[in-house]
Amino acid sequence: MKAPASNPDMLSPFHLAFPVHDLALARKFYGETLGCPEGRSSPEWIDFNFYGHQIVAHLAPEATGTAQLNAVDGHGVPVRHFGIVLPMAEWEAAAARLEAHGTEFVIAPYIRFKGEPGEQATMFFLDPSGNALELKAFSDIGRLFAK
Repeated sequence: MKAPASNPDMLSPFHLAFPVHDLALARKFYGETLGCPEGRSSPEWIDFNFYGHQIVAHLAPEATGTAQLNAVDGHGVPVRHFGIVLPMAEWEAAAARLEAHGTEFVIAPYIRFKGEPGEQATMFFLDPSGNALELKAFSDIGRLFAK
């Protein structure tokens, strides 16, 4: 992934570990549906390359569940979620890929905060263990933190 125009240096990759109730379903969802290459794994966890960042699905069925929702722009946004900010063309491709895989969206792909400084494309969906993900994009990445 190329660095955004407003950030000439690549960002350091983040690491995120999260619970799943079934590693086979996590492997199918993150590997096939999202297209994340798999890294190392064990019988209790799997590393995935999430757009250059390391995410790790850990088998912990008792820690999974659905997130509370808060109102944002007229939608119920899962409070606990993670995701990525993509270039607009990649966001559109990701939306098409998720739709082609029959993904059920918590919030279907749309443009949020139209005409405001924080205007962005966004979508929310859940993995098979109820972990919420958000993929977003800005037509101008320089507006990422605009007020």
